[in-house]
Amino acid sequence: MSEFYWLLVASVLVFMMQAGFLCLESGRIRSKNSINVAAKNISDFIISTILFWTFGFGIMFGDSVFGLFGSSDFLFDELHTPWQISFFIFQMMFCGTAATLTSGAVAERMTFIGYLAITVVLSAFIYPVVGHWVWSGAYLAGESKGWLENLGFVDFAGSTVVHSVGGWMALSAIMIIGPRIGRFEQGIRLSPGNNLPLSALGVLLIWFGWIGFNGGSTLALTNDVPMIILNTFISAAWGGLIAAGINYYRDGFIDVSFVLNGAIAGLVGITASCHVVSPGASIIIGSVSGVIVYYGSLLMERWQLDDALDVVPAHLFAGVWGTLSVALFGNAERIGNGLGFWNQLWIQGFGIVVIGLYCFLVGYSCMWLLNRFMPLRASKEQEELGLNVAEHKATTELLDLLTSMQYQQSNADFSRPVPEEPFTEVGQIARKYNQVIDRVVSEIEKRDNALTCFQESEMRKSAILNSSMDCIVTISRYGSIIEFNPAAERTFGCLKTQVEGKNFIDLFILEEDQQRVFESLNSGFASSEGLILNRRNPFRLQRDSNNCFPAEIAITKVNVKSSQSSEFTLHIKDMARHVKLQERLRLLAYSDPLTNLYNRTYLMDALVNALLFASKQKTVVGLLFLDLDNFKIINDTLGHKAGDELLCEVAQRLKAVSDEFDIISRWGGDEFVFLITKDVTAESLEKRAQQILESMRAPVHLSGQYLTIPTSIGVSFTDQKDIDAEKLIQQADIAMYWAKDKGRDNAQFFTPKMASIVSKKFGFEKEINEALLLEQFHLVFQPQAFMGKENIVALEALIRWDHPTKGIISPAEFIPIAEESSLIMKIDEWVIDQALKQQKSWQDQGLALVPVAINLSGRHLVSDSLVPYISKKLKDYGIKGGLLEIEITEGVLLQDIERCIDVMAELKILNIKISVDDFGTGYSSLSYLKRLSLDTLKIDKSFVEECDLHTEDTSICEAIIHLARNLNLTVVAEGVETVSQVRVLKSLGCEIFQGYYYYKPMKNDQIVCLLAKTHSEA
Repeated sequence: MSEFYWLLVASVLVFMMQAGFLCLESGRIRSKNSINVAAKNISDFIISTILFWTFGFGIMFGDSVFGLFGSSDFLFDELHTPWQISFFIFQMMFCGTAATLTSGAVAERMTFIGYLAITVVLSAFIYPVVGHWVWSGAYLAGESKGWLENLGFVDFAGSTVVHSVGGWMALSAIMIIGPRIGRFEQGIRLSPGNNLPLSALGVLLIWFGWIGFNGGSTLALTNDVPMIILNTFISAAWGGLIAAGINYYRDGFIDVSFVLNGAIAGLVGITASCHVVSPGASIIIGSVSGVIVYYGSLLMERWQLDDALDVVPAHLFAGVWGTLSVALFGNAERIGNGLGFWNQLWIQGFGIVVIGLYCFLVGYSCMWLLNRFMPLRASKEQEELGLNVAEHKATTELLDLLTSMQYQQSNADFSRPVPEEPFTEVGQIARKYNQVIDRVVSEIEKRDNALTCFQESEMRKSAILNSSMDCIVTISRYGSIIEFNPAAERTFGCLKTQVEGKNFIDLFILEEDQQRVFESLNSGFASSEGLILNRRNPFRLQRDSNNCFPAEIAITKVNVKSSQSSEFTLHIKDMARHVKLQERLRLLAYSDPLTNLYNRTYLMDALVNALLFASKQKTVVGLLFLDLDNFKIINDTLGHKAGDELLCEVAQRLKAVSDEFDIISRWGGDEFVFLITKDVTAESLEKRAQQILESMRAPVHLSGQYLTIPTSIGVSFTDQKDIDAEKLIQQADIAMYWAKDKGRDNAQFFTPKMASIVSKKFGFEKEINEALLLEQFHLVFQPQAFMGKENIVALEALIRWDHPTKGIISPAEFIPIAEESSLIMKIDEWVIDQALKQQKSWQDQGLALVPVAINLSGRHLVSDSLVPYISKKLKDYGIKGGLLEIEITEGVLLQDIERCIDVMAELKILNIKISVDDFGTGYSSLSYLKRLSLDTLKIDKSFVEECDLHTEDTSICEAIIHLARNLNLTVVAEGVETVSQVRVLKSLGCEIFQGYYYYKPMKNDQIVCLLAKTHSEA
């Protein structure tokens, strides 16, 4: 008896969720659509109930046909037991919940009839079928199980069966009908809702109903129910907390919608596993659900999928996570299906994919067909008017008010007041609006009267005053305005009637100049200070207290009988356009035409002046030298127009992080210079550099793609030291290149060490050139042995630099410097020439020759000169190509794989062997190995040196050896130094070894003895 009592109580609680969804959705959408949303929620529950009673329950829980769908219990009747009827009612509530979800996602733009149609599709063809697959065994204690249930798929209360199904349907509908008008238009932000407190109440009702949703899924009031409810509440609370926390961290405020959606996502996430997890796991599940719903909503916005209530992130995405959580956190004993962790995880993922494909394909196809014959999207006019009126002819006081106001706007008819509904807020607004309109009409009448008087006055003015392009203002000896011509009215922005009789100096002279002009007026403009009669006086006037302009004033005296009534006529010319033209010319000379930043010329002038001022005032000048990383790639791949757009975007971002004292210039190309003169310290420069880096890391949309702008920044400052502008720029430039060497997308301060390293690199390049000319380089050779020391199969040529003053210099010091320039190609050619020359010498001595391996740079490999050079040298020395081997590193293959393939093919024609050095340390794709003409893989010594100590290194070596065998390649182990390493490598199948255990690098005479000995033993 208690079993069906609990089911009935749980059914009532789940039914309470319908009220919750209605409140949530009604509060989250605009008021002009609230009635439509309420009608949809009621209607979809009615339709889902009827369909579920008619045949939905039979498809879901009837006798199973191959585990795919049920075939009995249609038109559920009174012949069933009380428990079965209670079970039916409980499941009917679930069906209603799944049907309701789509309503929130497509709110405000889907037709009412269209929504009812897709509710039929979900209730009839999707939800019952999926429910049969997963839950059919719950009805008759496992007598008729669905196929996913038989596999071990677990979805306790419907994270997938209810919420993901509803979410897939919502996603299909969103994609079919498109976004609301203005949803993704720049500058337009749709209202977040008309009544968020109502939405919060809705979430609380949903939360309350979820007690029955999860607790009732036990189908009896068992000992597990309290823990299930506890897990449900914990997950929901943490979901809301985490979503709100991320929102506050990222946006600086808490958006109530994320609190609500986070709690719902927590409820959805725990639903599949609430019966088999601990409260601790519930915290994790709820927290991750909060993360999913926050970033899921951002993802939907980025994809421009308009989900009005974030149904897809909160129910679909969180539902998928909740279903996976069964395997991730569930107690295997409580699950009780005999599956291990990995098997359970696999079947959970498999079930998610299968159900997702079925729901999306069926839902999308049905909606697409419905949309062809019965448009699902409301028209633009209906959507703008609001679905309350368009669909249900339901009006409101506010709508009536807006209609009356629209009539007044369209017809310019303010004779009739708008209706005032007493005792309502809308009525109070209407009353105040009518009062404002009355005042406006009164003011318009006054303005019309004033204009009439003004027109009569205009007709009496002299022709000179009317036709003059300059301002003509006549003032008394006390400064009172007597005459004010039309040009003056236009220039000063006021009418003669407004200023007549008022003091010209008080109105139009800047406050700081008023005393001086009063003194000039008192002297009859005859003193040497201030304004002077009969000459052009450059001056600044004001139209109002916040708007001044440059002017040129010529003053003449009007002859009158009495000196006490002297008048002066001011001929005023507005020089603003002239000054702007001059400024424009100056701007063209000192600005960059693309970005509107200052150019290099202006920056150097400003920097020289700033350094001079800083020297006198004992202050500091800071400089940031910026270079955009990978700009050339963007320019080459997306085009110069995209490159120009990127530069303009960079300019805007730099302006955004600058202050009024900073000077930003485009130095040239993709380089920018930031000059800072105010309160400069190392800390402030570091902070500014980090602000710039953060600003540049934000994605920018170019040519339909989102790209980032990693930037390298060099920082230098005077630090109260005397330094010229060129030197400061050079220091910042050096620091910028140092930042590039440090991995790009960072800032580096200049240090004297950087300059010395740059100088050292330059000196090194010079010395390398001299060393090639003075024959300071020589070769040593390290043998490669087959199984034992006595069987030498190849030699590797290694370059050494015998510097006259520095002694032996390691290749690790000079090769990286040479690789930055064309010097590496000269060194490569020298090594090739010397190696073949040595081969020729050994051949002449009658020694048994073995192949000599030469390390080749990537720059040289893809050059056009390599193959012709090697071919010529082989002919010159009479050496067969089979006695030469070229070694390349994996990194070379990433530069230009197609070119590498072509060059290697040409080398193979010469019978030259090719090996990959340091294999396993780069990023080459296995597909490259299949396409390349390779002979040998050399295991890097980093794996060899601990292969006898660590199983990881042993496994890597074994994998490389097996890979080489499968590709018919020879494998060589480098850096072999101990007998235990040899033993392990031999056991793995390696046969050729190179390292100190066998031989160190040897000079020519030692190699001669070794080859002679090998030849004699052979």
